[in-house]
Amino acid sequence: MSRPLSTIRQVTDRSTALAEALARVGDRWTLLVVDALLGGARRFGDLEQAVPGIATNVLSQRLKHLVGEGIVVARPYSRRPPRFEYALTGSGRELAGALRLLAHWGSEHGDGNPPRHDVCGTVIEPRWYCPTCARGVDPDASDISYA
Repeated sequence: MSRPLSTIRQVTDRSTALAEALARVGDRWTLLVVDALLGGARRFGDLEQAVPGIATNVLSQRLKHLVGEGIVVARPYSRRPPRFEYALTGSGRELAGALRLLAHWGSEHGDGNPPRHDVCGTVIEPRWYCPTCARGVDPDASDISYA
């Protein structure tokens, strides 16, 4: 069972970039909801189908949290009863790269089904790159900081 988001925020050191990211989107359901919204805006029922196994109350909590964090926007499409369509904000769409990196890692350590380029079928390789130095950076290197 994952910790509530408020607990993650209290337990971690908020001064680190990773702790901030975890406080905003640091549980399984939240990341799956964001992933489901990468394809475009969806209504609540559509999200329930797109995220198999999520309980209605959990989906509602995660959406409220994401709206509060400015990652998702809720647009009303019905006043009676009040119903909303949910879409990622620019900040939410920026999570696409991080989600793809996590999915790539999961494929290497799980199902063995890595992401492929739709055009040619080649397995995609994530790379770290420094535009100033114009060279690749080893993600395991100690010369990467968030200060």
